[in-house]
Parts: sequence; C-alpha cells; structure tokens
Amino acid sequence: MRIWIDLTAPAHPVVFRPLLTRLRARGHELLVTARDYAQTLDLCRLHGIEPTVVGEHGGASMASKAASLMSRTARLHRRVRRFAPSLAVAHGSNDLALVARMLGVPACNTFDYEWATLQHNVGCRLARRVLVPEAIPLERLRRYGVTAERLRQYPGIKEEYYLADFEADDGLLDRLGVDPGRTVVVVRPPPDVSLYHRRSNPLYVQVLQHIGHDASVHAVVIPRTQQQRDALRAMALPSVIVPGGAVDAQSLIALCDLVVSAGGTMNREAVALGTPVYTTYGGRLGAVDEALIREGRLRPATDVRAIEVVKQERREPTKRRDPGTLVDLMLEAA
Repeated sequence: MRIWIDLTAPAHPVVFRPLLTRLRARGHELLVTARDYAQTLDLCRLHGIEPTVVGEHGGASMASKAASLMSRTARLHRRVRRFAPSLAVAHGSNDLALVARMLGVPACNTFDYEWATLQHNVGCRLARRVLVPEAIPLERLRRYGVTAERLRQYPGIKEEYYLADFEADDGLLDRLGVDPGRTVVVVRPPPDVSLYHRRSNPLYVQVLQHIGHDASVHAVVIPRTQQQRDALRAMALPSVIVPGGAVDAQSLIALCDLVVSAGGTMNREAVALGTPVYTTYGGRLGAVDEALIREGRLRPATDVRAIEVVKQERREPTKRRDPGTLVDLMLEAA
C-alpha cells in the first residue's frame, strides 16, 4: 500500500518514528511530508526521518493561518497527486485532510486533545477514521461530526507507544552543560501561536523567575520558536540553559528530576517515563490530562511556591505498549 503521512508540529516526528519503521517493515511504500515549523525538521533529522518539506507555519493570526493553509494545501496537492496514495495519515493536519478529500483518498485523523475546535471541525469531518485515546469520550467528538462507526480508540496514551523502545542517552546532560549534582528541571513554554491556547498564563514566567536564580537548580528550557529562545536568553537567568536547537527531549525528561510544562506532549512523556510533572497549561484541559490528574500522575500548577523542586531517583518507563496496535488501527481506514 502507498501511504502518505504529514508531519506539521515538533511532536510528530517523535510520534511517527516507530510507526514509520513498522509500516516499512510490512512492505508499505511511504511519502512523508513535513512543515517547516519550530523544531519539526530538526527532530526529523534527529530521528532519521527524511521528509519532503512543503510549506511553513502561518504565524499567530487567523488570517495568516488561513493563507498558509491555502498555500500549503495547493503545493501538497501537486506533490501527493504524483505519489497516488491509497491512505493518508496525520496527527491533526488540516492540510492532509483537505488534500486527501480533493484526491479521493481515505484519511485517518489521530489526536489526543479534543478542544482544538477549528482543527477538528476540518480534520474529523473529512476523515474516514478518527483515532484517539480511550480517555476521550465519543460525546466530546460528536460536535465535529464523529460517529461511533468512524471512531477508533486505543488504551493508554500515545507516549506509551512511541516510547516503547526508549533508552535514555546518558551523555545528554553533559553535552548540554547541565550539572547533575543540582536539581535538574525541564521547562516547556506555552504554545503561543496555537489557536487553542489563547488564555494567558503567568505561571510560566513565575516558574522561570523562581528557579532562574536558584544556585541549587539547573533548568533546561525547550523553546518552541526562535522568538521564545531570544526572549529567554534576554532574561539572562543564571540557572537556566537554553539549547540552540532541537534536543532529545525524551532523554532529557528521563534524566531530569522534574518537568514543568505548558505543553501536552511533554507532560505526557514525563508521565510515561515516570518523571514528576506539573502542568502550567492555560487552556481548557482535555480528557487525557483530566484522567492523568485524577490518577495523580500529572499535577496542575496553580502556585509556583507549591511546586516541589527536589532531587529524584532514576526511574524506568511506567508502561510500554506495542506501536503495532496503532498501525493496525490506522490501516483500518484504507
């Protein structure tokens, strides 16, 4: 089978890496396209993925996003039409959903956050199959045209699948200049350019100010954009390290003592790797995070003074799941 996969955000190369390996092992021919946004292309290189690069992020405004969507959709249509896929798969790519419909190709739309309303009103309505974690109930998806017949759900969280073969790179902290004798904290800024994250949350800056001058702490902040990187460096916080490019975030999470993040994927990676994690996400919580909070595996941060910044013992991943399960569910859409 000829399968087209579109990567549009930094999490996607990590999510799809084991799925691409298994699809090729089963004899499928793949076209992988990617959008030049944040660390997406750097992470493709880091994980051995060689995509066809088409388009870039549209920016923060609705108008620029719409213009970018139209431009990239047209360019993808020309490239994908030559490949002639039998199936299209993406983690919330509206570009893929539109091009697949234009070409008459069945699509599988997968995601794990149900409140990205604009995205899902396009992607879900145009997909033959919608694939989400079991924690997200059908009732929250009906507003996007999802029916029980089109919905497929998988147990656990996606991070438990793509981290199934994970082994931490023990040399990473040294290469980043991190002192392992100090309490190592990983911080992820909020997704400023995402439509689903429009509520300001001052906790991110408060966290930086709280730990940035603490000599017993070494914090690694993983910015999403060059603008965030520049702003962090301008703060000149002595206990904060800002990498110059993409890093092996999964190894960093496994080796650190604490994660404080406004990003859903990084939060759930910490959960899957057994690392204590606080969420500073300022938008509406999704069902997956609600479930993790109820289980005590994810802690909401409401006051920076309540965050426990302490050393931890080395942990192992809490649950390893077979990525082949996700591959099987995706292929049902063909």
